[in-house]
Amino acid sequence: MELFLPVKPSILIATDAPDTLSFMAGLLLNHYAVKTARTSAQVLKIATTEQPDVILLDIMTAELDGYEVCRRLKADSLTNQIPVIFLTNQTDPESEQLGMKVGAADYITQPVTPAILLSRVKAHFMVAANARTMRINSEYLEFEANKRARQMATWQNATILALASLVETRNLETSQHLKRTQHYVELLCKHLRKHPGFSDFLSSGRIQLMLHSVPLHDIGKVALAQQILQSRGPYQASEFEVMKTHCALGRDTLARAQASAPQDSEFFEIAKQIIHSHHEKWNGSGYPQGLAGTAIPIPARLMALADVYDALICERAYRAALSHEQAVQVIMEGRGQHFDPDVVDAFLTVSEEFKALAARFADSVT
Repeated sequence: MELFLPVKPSILIATDAPDTLSFMAGLLLNHYAVKTARTSAQVLKIATTEQPDVILLDIMTAELDGYEVCRRLKADSLTNQIPVIFLTNQTDPESEQLGMKVGAADYITQPVTPAILLSRVKAHFMVAANARTMRINSEYLEFEANKRARQMATWQNATILALASLVETRNLETSQHLKRTQHYVELLCKHLRKHPGFSDFLSSGRIQLMLHSVPLHDIGKVALAQQILQSRGPYQASEFEVMKTHCALGRDTLARAQASAPQDSEFFEIAKQIIHSHHEKWNGSGYPQGLAGTAIPIPARLMALADVYDALICERAYRAALSHEQAVQVIMEGRGQHFDPDVVDAFLTVSEEFKALAARFADSVT
């Protein structure tokens, strides 16, 4: 049977005095795995590559003094958690204060009393071990929390897509419409996030919330009558008035959900803006509120262009699909009328990527 012996904790003794090095090593060898260094360069190399548990450092080392060595150890993420105990003949308060300022954990004055040396070193090994355990636990908890957050986001997105897909099945719209519009909005966000009119709003976090919200843009249509949703021709005036109510219906649905999940309030606020206002037009002629210009929320302005582009390139019962080039022309003509001019300019910059996404997520031909 193979035996596994516990690994001794390691200590690096750093001094250019041979007698001190021999004496210290002799005292500590029975208790710890002892490493030695005689120059500051050796100290830094061993500390970085082998990462001892504790460093016993003579202030008066060759090349760099112990203070500078300690500064460099504390400035390096690989070594800044290793306790440094200074060995010194200096007992004045100024030297001690300087040592603590550069990051030393303790001072041991020479000549050294063996019992005191062993006791002080043992105490710092225990502190270092406890700190290391706490770091490991903290890293594990952070990893688990991030893993759980990713899982929750995946479940949330899957639920949103499932609910939003109900609209697609009732509305005779295309199966990939949700994915395409999600990717279109992401493209616009990436291009506009450095634009002075959008940069304050388009943080990474808000962009993610917006992308999660996009599939819900027509969720209010679930409440509409089937004959309205599956109309094979242009709406009659009365039918169109009914159709327009889906914006408020969807927003109110999200508002009720928000009341039971206040911790996700920003997600719900962005989702409500998209749902309620993505049919508004830059010139104020849209619905349901007739908002104009920058009164239209940014998420709704981006969704408006993504939704119209996708509608234009998809076949409907009452019209043929437009080509990408024709759809681009329609959107250009709507600049400053239907759409925010800055959003149109962003679209024109990435329009070929829109085209590629449309091809990548094209609807299945049956």
